[in-house]
Amino acid sequence: MVEITNSAVVGQASVKDLIVKRPQGAASPDVDALAPLTAIAAGQWRALAERAVEPNGYYLPDWELAVNASARGRTGVAALGAWSDAALALDGTASLIGLVPVISLWRAYRIPLPAFVSADPYGTLCTPLLDRGAADDAVTRLMQQARKAGAHALILRDVSLDGAAMNSFTEILQQAGMRPLLLQSHVRACLDATRDADELLREALGAKKLKELRRQRNRLAEHGDIHFDVARTAEDVGSAVEIFLNLEASGWKAKRGTALIQDDGDAGFVRRAAIALADSGQCEIVSLRAGDTPVAAAVVLRHQDRAFYFKLGVDERFAKLSPGVQLTLDLTRHFCADPAIAMADSTASADHPMINPIWRGRLAIGDVLIPLRRGDAVVPLIHAALTLRSMLREPARRAAHFIRNRQEKSA
Repeated sequence: MVEITNSAVVGQASVKDLIVKRPQGAASPDVDALAPLTAIAAGQWRALAERAVEPNGYYLPDWELAVNASARGRTGVAALGAWSDAALALDGTASLIGLVPVISLWRAYRIPLPAFVSADPYGTLCTPLLDRGAADDAVTRLMQQARKAGAHALILRDVSLDGAAMNSFTEILQQAGMRPLLLQSHVRACLDATRDADELLREALGAKKLKELRRQRNRLAEHGDIHFDVARTAEDVGSAVEIFLNLEASGWKAKRGTALIQDDGDAGFVRRAAIALADSGQCEIVSLRAGDTPVAAAVVLRHQDRAFYFKLGVDERFAKLSPGVQLTLDLTRHFCADPAIAMADSTASADHPMINPIWRGRLAIGDVLIPLRRGDAVVPLIHAALTLRSMLREPARRAAHFIRNRQEKSA
Protein backbone atom coordinates (compact mmCIF):
# COMPACT_ATOMS: atom_id res chain seq x y z
CA MET A 1 0.00 0.00 0.00
CA VAL A 2 1.30 3.45 -0.91
CA GLU A 3 1.44 5.80 2.07
CA ILE A 4 0.96 9.40 0.97
CA THR A 5 1.13 12.36 3.34
CA ASN A 6 1.61 16.05 2.85
CA SER A 7 5.09 15.85 4.44
CA ALA A 8 6.24 13.62 1.58
CA VAL A 9 5.98 16.34 -1.03
CA VAL A 10 7.75 19.51 -2.06
CA GLY A 11 7.36 22.69 0.00
CA GLN A 12 4.07 24.51 0.04
CA ALA A 13 5.48 27.60 -1.63
CA SER A 14 6.48 25.70 -4.76
CA VAL A 15 3.13 23.90 -4.89
CA LYS A 16 1.33 27.23 -4.56
CA ASP A 17 3.36 28.57 -7.48
CA LEU A 18 2.17 25.63 -9.56
CA ILE A 19 -1.47 26.35 -8.68
CA VAL A 20 -1.27 30.05 -9.45
CA LYS A 21 0.82 29.99 -12.60
CA ARG A 22 1.23 27.26 -15.18
CA PRO A 23 4.94 26.93 -15.97
CA GLN A 24 6.13 26.33 -19.50
CA GLY A 25 6.47 22.69 -20.38
CA ALA A 26 4.49 21.52 -17.34
CA ALA A 27 3.46 17.90 -17.51
CA SER A 28 -0.14 17.34 -18.53
CA PRO A 29 -2.16 14.32 -19.60
CA ASP A 30 -3.17 14.30 -23.25
CA VAL A 31 -6.91 14.89 -23.16
CA ASP A 32 -6.91 14.73 -26.96
CA ALA A 33 -5.74 11.10 -26.70
CA LEU A 34 -9.21 10.31 -25.36
CA ALA A 35 -12.33 10.33 -27.49
CA PRO A 36 -14.56 13.37 -27.15
CA LEU A 37 -17.69 12.65 -25.15
CA THR A 38 -19.79 13.09 -28.30
CA ALA A 39 -17.99 10.13 -29.91
CA ILE A 40 -19.60 7.66 -27.50
CA ALA A 41 -22.60 6.09 -29.24
CA ALA A 42 -25.75 7.10 -27.39
CA GLY A 43 -27.15 3.58 -27.65
CA GLN A 44 -24.06 2.07 -26.04
CA TRP A 45 -24.16 4.72 -23.31
CA ARG A 46 -27.85 4.12 -22.58
CA ALA A 47 -27.28 0.37 -22.42
CA LEU A 48 -24.45 0.87 -19.92
CA ALA A 49 -26.66 3.16 -17.82
CA GLU A 50 -29.30 0.42 -17.66
CA ARG A 51 -26.67 -2.07 -16.46
CA ALA A 52 -24.86 0.35 -14.13
CA VAL A 53 -23.83 -1.06 -10.77
CA GLU A 54 -24.85 2.25 -9.17
CA PRO A 55 -27.28 4.86 -10.53
CA ASN A 56 -26.29 8.42 -11.39
CA GLY A 57 -28.93 10.54 -13.10
CA TYR A 58 -26.38 13.24 -13.92
CA TYR A 59 -24.31 10.89 -16.08
CA LEU A 60 -27.26 9.70 -18.14
CA PRO A 61 -26.40 10.43 -21.79
CA ASP A 62 -29.29 12.80 -22.48
CA TRP A 63 -28.32 14.87 -19.44
CA GLU A 64 -24.54 14.94 -19.73
CA LEU A 65 -24.53 15.42 -23.52
CA ALA A 66 -26.85 18.41 -23.11
CA VAL A 67 -24.50 19.84 -20.45
CA ASN A 68 -21.52 19.18 -22.72
CA ALA A 69 -23.23 20.93 -25.63
CA SER A 70 -23.94 24.31 -24.08
CA ALA A 71 -23.66 24.63 -20.27
CA ARG A 72 -21.46 27.50 -19.15
CA GLY A 73 -17.88 26.29 -18.53
CA ARG A 74 -18.82 22.64 -18.91
CA THR A 75 -18.47 21.95 -22.63
CA GLY A 76 -15.76 20.10 -24.56
CA VAL A 77 -15.51 17.11 -22.21
CA ALA A 78 -13.53 13.94 -23.00
CA ALA A 79 -14.65 10.36 -22.46
CA LEU A 80 -12.61 8.01 -20.32
CA GLY A 81 -14.17 4.77 -21.48
CA ALA A 82 -13.77 1.05 -20.91
CA TRP A 83 -14.84 -1.53 -23.46
CA SER A 84 -15.36 -5.27 -23.25
CA ASP A 85 -12.83 -5.60 -26.09
CA ALA A 86 -10.73 -2.50 -26.77
CA ALA A 87 -9.73 -3.76 -30.23
CA LEU A 88 -13.38 -3.78 -31.30
CA ALA A 89 -14.44 -0.54 -29.63
CA LEU A 90 -14.39 1.64 -32.74
CA ASP A 91 -16.47 -0.64 -34.95
CA GLY A 92 -19.27 -0.85 -32.39
CA THR A 93 -19.12 -4.60 -31.78
CA ALA A 94 -17.68 -4.28 -28.26
CA SER A 95 -19.80 -3.28 -25.28
CA LEU A 96 -19.18 -0.13 -23.27
CA ILE A 97 -18.60 -1.35 -19.69
CA GLY A 98 -17.35 1.83 -17.99
CA LEU A 99 -17.52 5.57 -18.52
CA VAL A 100 -16.24 8.68 -16.76
CA PRO A 101 -16.58 12.07 -18.50
CA VAL A 102 -13.30 13.86 -17.71
CA ILE A 103 -11.31 17.07 -18.07
CA SER A 104 -7.70 17.83 -17.23
CA LEU A 105 -6.54 18.84 -13.76
CA TRP A 106 -5.39 22.13 -15.29
CA ARG A 107 -8.85 22.92 -16.60
CA ALA A 108 -10.57 21.83 -13.39
CA TYR A 109 -8.31 23.53 -10.85
CA ARG A 110 -5.55 25.38 -12.73
CA ILE A 111 -3.02 22.86 -11.43
CA PRO A 112 -0.57 21.88 -14.21
CA LEU A 113 -0.03 18.28 -13.17
CA PRO A 114 -0.86 15.08 -15.08
CA ALA A 115 -4.26 13.95 -13.86
CA PHE A 116 -7.82 13.67 -15.09
CA VAL A 117 -10.82 14.97 -13.12
CA SER A 118 -14.41 13.80 -13.46
CA ALA A 119 -16.38 16.41 -15.37
CA ASP A 120 -18.99 18.52 -13.60
CA PRO A 121 -22.44 17.46 -14.92
CA TYR A 122 -24.20 20.49 -13.36
CA GLY A 123 -25.28 18.19 -10.56
CA THR A 124 -23.35 17.21 -7.47
CA LEU A 125 -22.78 13.55 -8.32
CA CYS A 126 -19.98 12.21 -10.52
CA THR A 127 -20.14 8.51 -9.66
CA PRO A 128 -18.80 6.65 -12.74
CA LEU A 129 -21.03 4.32 -14.71
CA LEU A 130 -19.74 0.75 -14.34
CA ASP A 131 -21.31 -2.38 -15.79
CA ARG A 132 -22.69 -4.40 -12.86
CA GLY A 133 -21.57 -7.61 -14.59
CA ALA A 134 -18.02 -6.39 -15.16
CA ALA A 135 -17.41 -3.59 -12.66
CA ASP A 136 -13.90 -4.63 -11.62
CA ASP A 137 -12.85 -5.16 -15.23
CA ALA A 138 -14.29 -1.76 -16.11
CA VAL A 139 -12.25 -0.06 -13.37
CA THR A 140 -9.08 -1.81 -14.52
CA ARG A 141 -9.62 -0.70 -18.11
CA LEU A 142 -10.53 2.86 -17.14
CA MET A 143 -7.28 3.14 -15.20
CA GLN A 144 -5.32 1.64 -18.11
CA GLN A 145 -6.87 4.12 -20.52
CA ALA A 146 -6.02 7.04 -18.23
CA ARG A 147 -2.40 5.87 -17.92
CA LYS A 148 -2.15 5.45 -21.67
CA ALA A 149 -3.22 9.08 -22.09
CA GLY A 150 -0.42 10.21 -19.75
CA ALA A 151 -2.32 10.67 -16.49
CA HIS A 152 -0.78 9.73 -13.16
CA ALA A 153 -4.02 10.05 -11.18
CA LEU A 154 -7.78 10.22 -11.58
CA ILE A 155 -9.73 12.55 -9.32
CA LEU A 156 -13.35 11.51 -8.85
CA ARG A 157 -15.35 14.47 -7.57
CA ASP A 158 -18.63 14.14 -5.68
CA VAL A 159 -18.78 10.36 -5.63
CA SER A 160 -20.87 8.17 -3.36
CA LEU A 161 -18.21 6.97 -0.90
CA ASP A 162 -20.08 3.88 0.27
CA GLY A 163 -21.49 2.91 -3.11
CA ALA A 164 -20.75 -0.08 -5.33
CA ALA A 165 -18.71 1.95 -7.84
CA MET A 166 -16.28 3.25 -5.23
CA ASN A 167 -16.05 -0.23 -3.74
CA SER A 168 -14.85 -1.54 -7.11
CA PHE A 169 -12.17 1.14 -7.39
CA THR A 170 -10.99 0.36 -3.86
CA GLU A 171 -10.82 -3.36 -4.56
CA ILE A 172 -8.77 -2.95 -7.75
CA LEU A 173 -6.38 -0.53 -6.04
CA GLN A 174 -5.90 -2.92 -3.11
CA GLN A 175 -5.06 -5.74 -5.49
CA ALA A 176 -2.29 -3.53 -6.91
CA GLY A 177 -1.00 -2.53 -3.47
CA MET A 178 -2.52 0.95 -3.57
CA ARG A 179 -5.40 2.79 -1.95
CA PRO A 180 -7.72 5.67 -2.82
CA LEU A 181 -6.99 9.00 -1.13
CA LEU A 182 -9.93 10.92 0.31
CA LEU A 183 -9.59 14.63 -0.47
CA GLN A 184 -12.78 15.85 1.21
CA SER A 185 -16.08 14.43 2.34
CA HIS A 186 -19.46 15.44 3.69
CA VAL A 187 -22.90 13.96 4.18
CA ARG A 188 -26.08 15.18 2.55
CA ALA A 189 -29.75 14.48 2.88
CA CYS A 190 -31.45 11.56 1.21
CA LEU A 191 -34.90 9.97 1.48
CA ASP A 192 -35.75 6.35 2.19
CA ALA A 193 -38.68 6.18 -0.21
CA THR A 194 -39.65 2.68 0.87
CA ARG A 195 -41.20 4.08 4.06
CA ASP A 196 -44.65 5.48 4.71
CA ALA A 197 -44.46 9.20 3.95
CA ASP A 198 -46.71 10.46 6.72
CA GLU A 199 -44.91 8.40 9.36
CA LEU A 200 -41.55 9.58 8.04
CA LEU A 201 -42.59 13.25 8.08
CA ARG A 202 -43.99 12.99 11.60
CA GLU A 203 -40.71 11.53 12.84
CA ALA A 204 -38.63 14.11 10.97
CA LEU A 205 -40.56 17.29 11.72
CA GLY A 206 -42.70 16.59 14.76
CA ALA A 207 -46.29 17.58 15.42
CA LYS A 208 -45.56 21.24 16.19
CA LYS A 209 -43.66 21.91 12.95
CA LEU A 210 -46.21 20.05 10.85
CA LYS A 211 -48.98 22.13 12.41
CA GLU A 212 -47.11 25.32 11.49
CA LEU A 213 -46.64 24.09 7.92
CA ARG A 214 -50.37 23.30 7.65
CA ARG A 215 -51.10 26.82 8.84
CA GLN A 216 -48.83 28.22 6.15
CA ARG A 217 -50.43 25.99 3.53
CA ASN A 218 -53.88 27.26 4.53
CA ARG A 219 -52.66 30.83 4.15
CA LEU A 220 -51.23 29.91 0.75
CA ALA A 221 -54.65 28.50 -0.17
CA GLU A 222 -56.11 31.97 0.30
CA HIS A 223 -54.57 32.70 -3.12
CA GLY A 224 -56.35 29.72 -4.69
CA ASP A 225 -56.73 25.96 -4.31
CA ILE A 226 -53.39 24.20 -3.81
CA HIS A 227 -52.39 21.72 -6.53
CA PHE A 228 -49.30 19.48 -6.75
CA ASP A 229 -48.65 18.66 -10.40
CA VAL A 230 -46.21 16.23 -12.01
CA ALA A 231 -45.20 16.79 -15.65
CA ARG A 232 -43.99 13.53 -17.21
CA THR A 233 -44.47 13.63 -20.98
CA ALA A 234 -42.07 15.49 -23.22
CA GLU A 235 -44.80 17.96 -24.14
CA ASP A 236 -45.78 18.65 -20.52
CA VAL A 237 -42.15 18.84 -19.40
CA GLY A 238 -41.42 21.30 -22.21
CA SER A 239 -44.02 23.66 -20.77
CA ALA A 240 -43.18 23.00 -17.13
CA VAL A 241 -39.45 23.64 -17.60
CA GLU A 242 -40.23 27.24 -18.53
CA ILE A 243 -42.19 27.67 -15.31
CA PHE A 244 -39.26 26.22 -13.37
CA LEU A 245 -36.72 28.48 -15.08
CA ASN A 246 -38.74 31.60 -14.40
CA LEU A 247 -39.37 30.69 -10.76
CA GLU A 248 -35.70 29.90 -10.19
CA ALA A 249 -34.83 33.39 -11.44
CA SER A 250 -37.47 35.18 -9.38
CA GLY A 251 -35.35 35.96 -6.36
CA TRP A 252 -31.86 35.85 -4.88
CA LYS A 253 -30.39 33.52 -7.52
CA ALA A 254 -31.00 36.11 -10.21
CA LYS A 255 -29.53 38.83 -8.01
CA ARG A 256 -26.44 36.69 -7.54
CA GLY A 257 -26.28 35.99 -11.28
CA THR A 258 -26.58 32.21 -10.93
CA ALA A 259 -30.09 31.58 -12.21
CA LEU A 260 -30.05 29.14 -15.11
CA ILE A 261 -32.13 31.35 -17.39
CA GLN A 262 -29.56 34.14 -17.13
CA ASP A 263 -27.22 32.21 -19.40
CA ASP A 264 -28.44 30.98 -22.79
CA GLY A 265 -26.21 27.92 -22.62
CA ASP A 266 -27.40 26.90 -19.17
CA ALA A 267 -31.07 27.42 -20.01
CA GLY A 268 -30.56 25.57 -23.29
CA PHE A 269 -29.06 22.52 -21.64
CA VAL A 270 -31.90 22.26 -19.09
CA ARG A 271 -34.56 22.53 -21.80
CA ARG A 272 -32.85 19.96 -24.02
CA ALA A 273 -32.06 17.50 -21.23
CA ALA A 274 -35.45 17.65 -19.51
CA ILE A 275 -37.41 17.01 -22.69
CA ALA A 276 -35.09 14.23 -23.90
CA LEU A 277 -35.14 12.45 -20.55
CA ALA A 278 -38.91 12.77 -20.27
CA ASP A 279 -39.14 10.71 -23.46
CA SER A 280 -37.50 7.81 -21.61
CA GLY A 281 -39.36 8.38 -18.33
CA GLN A 282 -36.24 9.69 -16.59
CA CYS A 283 -37.26 13.28 -15.89
CA GLU A 284 -40.22 14.85 -14.12
CA ILE A 285 -40.93 18.45 -13.29
CA VAL A 286 -43.01 18.86 -10.15
CA SER A 287 -44.80 22.08 -9.34
CA LEU A 288 -47.03 23.59 -6.67
CA ARG A 289 -49.77 26.01 -7.60
CA ALA A 290 -52.02 28.29 -5.63
CA GLY A 291 -54.95 28.63 -7.98
CA ASP A 292 -53.42 29.46 -11.36
CA THR A 293 -50.18 30.79 -9.86
CA PRO A 294 -47.10 28.53 -9.78
CA VAL A 295 -45.36 29.13 -6.45
CA ALA A 296 -42.64 26.44 -6.62
CA ALA A 297 -41.21 23.99 -9.15
CA ALA A 298 -38.35 21.50 -9.28
CA VAL A 299 -36.60 19.24 -11.76
CA VAL A 300 -36.31 15.57 -10.77
CA LEU A 301 -34.21 12.95 -12.55
CA ARG A 302 -34.81 9.22 -12.31
CA HIS A 303 -32.26 6.45 -12.88
CA GLN A 304 -32.99 2.85 -11.99
CA ASP A 305 -34.53 2.85 -8.48
CA ARG A 306 -33.21 6.27 -7.50
CA ALA A 307 -34.47 9.83 -7.89
CA PHE A 308 -32.32 12.97 -7.94
CA TYR A 309 -33.67 16.33 -6.73
CA PHE A 310 -31.86 18.70 -9.11
CA LYS A 311 -32.92 22.29 -8.42
CA LEU A 312 -35.81 24.14 -6.86
CA GLY A 313 -37.35 27.44 -7.92
CA VAL A 314 -39.84 29.42 -5.83
CA ASP A 315 -41.87 32.57 -6.22
CA GLU A 316 -40.17 34.86 -3.70
CA ARG A 317 -43.41 36.83 -3.20
CA PHE A 318 -44.68 33.84 -1.20
CA ALA A 319 -41.42 33.22 0.67
CA LYS A 320 -42.97 33.66 4.13
CA LEU A 321 -45.31 30.76 3.41
CA SER A 322 -42.43 28.34 2.63
CA PRO A 323 -43.45 27.26 -0.89
CA GLY A 324 -40.22 25.28 -1.33
CA VAL A 325 -40.88 23.31 1.83
CA GLN A 326 -44.51 22.74 0.83
CA LEU A 327 -43.40 21.39 -2.55
CA THR A 328 -40.82 19.13 -0.88
CA LEU A 329 -43.46 17.66 1.44
CA ASP A 330 -45.62 16.77 -1.55
CA LEU A 331 -42.58 15.44 -3.40
CA THR A 332 -41.76 13.23 -0.41
CA ARG A 333 -45.24 11.72 -0.54
CA HIS A 334 -44.90 11.34 -4.32
CA PHE A 335 -41.66 9.34 -4.00
CA CYS A 336 -42.87 7.19 -1.12
CA ALA A 337 -46.00 6.25 -3.09
CA ASP A 338 -43.92 5.16 -6.12
CA PRO A 339 -42.79 1.52 -5.86
CA ALA A 340 -40.15 2.14 -8.53
CA ILE A 341 -38.21 4.54 -6.29
CA ALA A 342 -36.27 3.18 -3.32
CA MET A 343 -34.19 6.25 -2.51
CA ALA A 344 -34.09 9.93 -3.42
CA ASP A 345 -30.80 11.85 -3.36
CA SER A 346 -31.26 15.51 -2.47
CA THR A 347 -27.98 16.34 -4.29
CA ALA A 348 -27.95 19.34 -1.93
CA SER A 349 -25.09 20.84 0.00
CA ALA A 350 -24.16 19.55 3.44
CA ASP A 351 -26.30 21.03 6.22
CA HIS A 352 -28.84 22.37 3.74
CA PRO A 353 -31.32 24.34 5.88
CA MET A 354 -34.43 23.35 3.94
CA ILE A 355 -33.98 19.69 3.01
CA ASN A 356 -31.96 18.36 5.96
CA PRO A 357 -34.78 18.58 8.56
CA ILE A 358 -37.22 16.85 6.18
CA TRP A 359 -35.10 14.06 4.66
CA ARG A 360 -33.24 12.54 7.61
CA GLY A 361 -31.31 9.89 5.69
CA ARG A 362 -27.66 10.71 4.99
CA LEU A 363 -25.47 9.92 2.00
CA ALA A 364 -21.66 10.14 2.25
CA ILE A 365 -20.19 12.09 -0.67
CA GLY A 366 -16.58 13.02 -1.32
CA ASP A 367 -13.71 13.75 -3.70
CA VAL A 368 -11.28 10.85 -4.12
CA LEU A 369 -7.84 10.69 -5.71
CA ILE A 370 -7.18 7.42 -7.54
CA PRO A 371 -3.44 6.75 -8.07
CA LEU A 372 -2.74 4.99 -11.36
CA ARG A 373 0.74 3.58 -10.65
CA ARG A 374 2.19 2.02 -7.53
CA GLY A 375 4.91 4.12 -5.92
CA ASP A 376 4.43 7.00 -8.37
CA ALA A 377 6.34 10.05 -7.05
CA VAL A 378 4.01 12.42 -8.95
CA VAL A 379 0.94 11.37 -6.97
CA PRO A 380 2.07 12.98 -3.68
CA LEU A 381 2.64 16.24 -5.56
CA ILE A 382 -0.88 16.11 -7.01
CA HIS A 383 -2.28 15.34 -3.57
CA ALA A 384 -0.42 18.21 -1.94
CA ALA A 385 -1.43 20.68 -4.63
CA LEU A 386 -5.08 19.79 -4.21
CA THR A 387 -4.81 19.98 -0.42
CA LEU A 388 -3.18 23.41 -0.53
CA ARG A 389 -5.75 24.69 -3.01
CA SER A 390 -8.54 23.57 -0.68
CA MET A 391 -6.87 25.29 2.29
CA LEU A 392 -6.56 28.57 0.37
CA ARG A 393 -10.18 28.50 -0.82
CA GLU A 394 -11.89 27.19 2.32
CA PRO A 395 -12.50 30.55 4.08
CA ALA A 396 -14.17 32.03 1.01
CA ARG A 397 -16.19 28.86 0.45
CA ARG A 398 -17.49 28.87 4.02
CA ALA A 399 -18.51 32.51 3.78
CA ALA A 400 -20.38 31.89 0.52
CA HIS A 401 -22.04 28.80 1.99
CA PHE A 402 -23.20 30.77 5.06
CA ILE A 403 -24.71 33.52 2.91
CA ARG A 404 -26.40 31.00 0.60
CA ASN A 405 -27.95 29.10 3.51
CA ARG A 406 -29.35 32.34 4.95
CA GLN A 407 -30.94 33.08 1.58
CA GLU A 408 -32.36 29.58 1.16
CA LYS A 409 -34.03 29.42 4.57
CA SER A 410 -37.01 31.33 3.27
CA ALA A 411 -37.49 29.07 0.23
